[in-house]
Amino acid sequence: MLSCPEFLRTASRHMGECLEPIVLKERMVLQEPKRHVEHVYFVESGLVSLRVVAAGSMLETAVIGYRGVVGASFLWGGHLSTHQSVVFFPGSAYRIRVEELRRLVEERPEIREHLFEYVQALTFQCVQTGLCGVRHDREQRLASWLCLASDAADVRVLPVTHDYLSSVLGLRRAGVTQTLSRFEERGLIRKMRGVLEIDEPKCLEKRACCCYKLISGAYASSQSAIPAKELMG
Repeated sequence: MLSCPEFLRTASRHMGECLEPIVLKERMVLQEPKRHVEHVYFVESGLVSLRVVAAGSMLETAVIGYRGVVGASFLWGGHLSTHQSVVFFPGSAYRIRVEELRRLVEERPEIREHLFEYVQALTFQCVQTGLCGVRHDREQRLASWLCLASDAADVRVLPVTHDYLSSVLGLRRAGVTQTLSRFEERGLIRKMRGVLEIDEPKCLEKRACCCYKLISGAYASSQSAIPAKELMG
């Protein structure tokens, strides 16, 4: 999931001058709802939670990790964010001003095409997550989230707590604890203080709902996002 071909070797070398390397710190807010968006972020490592926030409540709609992009949809219009984007797994990224990236995609149609395909896959994930929340049970949703987050970050150890999973998935904490304990009894995961390790990813995938395969397939069929290092020539 979230892999990318080597097509950007044809991109202009001056792109590197527009990219700014940044450290993604835990709880760092990249975008806020109804706020002007200035930058697009190309994630190199870590995980970013894309959330809908309203009336004091929050629900995660997607996780963005390695070779994902935060804010790419603003290339096709709009200036105000509808989501909150928050780093929950520290890492690194490159950012570029929206105006600069708009200029680049006008010069390089192939970049616009691949970014558009990535945005379509991300939009599908957001929509599918909403459907998942009302159609699938707790075990399926938790397994799906763990698989998607592991794929996005390209790691098996995730810095998540029961409280965090309860809040982003809109589930009762007691239910999350009960389900994770069942996963651990079956040897699928190991729970440690503040982190969770996936021991049997293939078996965990079998516990996930169909949303996991549908979302993974959407990214796989697209050209996905753009590694920022390739943008730098």
